[in-house]
Amino acid sequence: MKVDQLDKLIVVGDRVLIKPKSSPDKTRTGLFLPPGYASKEDIQTGYVVKCGPGYPIPVPQDVDTEPWKQQNGEQTRYLPLQAQVGDQAIFLQKGAIEVHFNGEKYFIVPHHAILLLEREDFQ
Repeated sequence: MKVDQLDKLIVVGDRVLIKPKSSPDKTRTGLFLPPGYASKEDIQTGYVVKCGPGYPIPVPQDVDTEPWKQQNGEQTRYLPLQAQVGDQAIFLQKGAIEVHFNGEKYFIVPHHAILLLEREDFQ
């Protein structure tokens, strides 16, 4: 059984892993664009592949407990992100970090750099 390589990646915090949409190599009028032209634009488009857990929310502390005691079952809580896997995202290139994984190009984008999401089954 082959495990998908992307399942091994864990996106941290309020970040989103986006696979860029392939850009055309010529304009609508037929002019050929130089290599790398689309990757230098300020705004990029791609599909959300993985999402982080969200923004961490501090756990409320009781006044009676000592701060050095560890609470039983205490876990970090998160405010979930708006982006979901499968969404098409328009994001700012300036805030993104380009990474290559298994020969594919991806962007790690902070949630605040996403300008617009398009979702097929919007509720």
